[in-house]
Amino acid sequence: MSFTVVIPARRASTRLPDKVLRPIAGRPMLAHVCDRARASAAQRVVVATDDAAVAQAAAAAGVDAAMTRADHTSGTDRIAQVAADRGWADDTIIVNLQADEPLMPPALIDQVAHTLAQSPAQLATACTPLTHIDELHSPDIVKVVQNTRGHALYFSRAPIPWHRAGAGARLTAQTRRHLGIYAYRVAALQRFAAAAPGALEQIESLEQLRALDLGMTIQMAEAVALPGPGVDTLADLQTVEGILRRQS
Repeated sequence: MSFTVVIPARRASTRLPDKVLRPIAGRPMLAHVCDRARASAAQRVVVATDDAAVAQAAAAAGVDAAMTRADHTSGTDRIAQVAADRGWADDTIIVNLQADEPLMPPALIDQVAHTLAQSPAQLATACTPLTHIDELHSPDIVKVVQNTRGHALYFSRAPIPWHRAGAGARLTAQTRRHLGIYAYRVAALQRFAAAAPGALEQIESLEQLRALDLGMTIQMAEAVALPGPGVDTLADLQTVEGILRRQS
């Protein structure tokens, strides 16, 4: 089985300008993300961007850069353009690795790709048990419920499932945190990108709900390794830098 990792990387960021180019332990954050992708079993790694400086940073990290339009509203749209421009076959498996995840385990990248390869589903992603009740109530942590075959039924920022018989929100064997790494085949990716966001996606601000609205099957995998903190703020960047310096 072969697969491709695509890292959608835009320079503009409201909360942390120039985020992907910010230095962490002496190198741009993007370089660390590229390292994680290259350490996976991916056949190829591509950075999808509309910015020349980001493309140069990718090249310096030893990764191919694909230039895309500047009007894409999501990383998924950016990846879809790369797949179309390069003529990748419909059954090509792509892993979408976010450019602000410098601590993504290569084993998790491999896992979502292999999960999709072994499933008739259109997408694959990962989850892990929630460990604290505060996580269940946090809108910043996305929850997922799945059926007995491991197919996602719904994703929400709210506590799910809700125990109606007096218990309310509590941690159970069914309570899972969604980890935002995806694998999809090119045919499913193009169908997804061509569709307009549905009402549920807009309400929850969760792109994966579009796939469920389209009737796509999302295969879940229990994560074999957990990513470290992503980077949204300067404090996050400093936290990640401390982790990487301790690992070096």
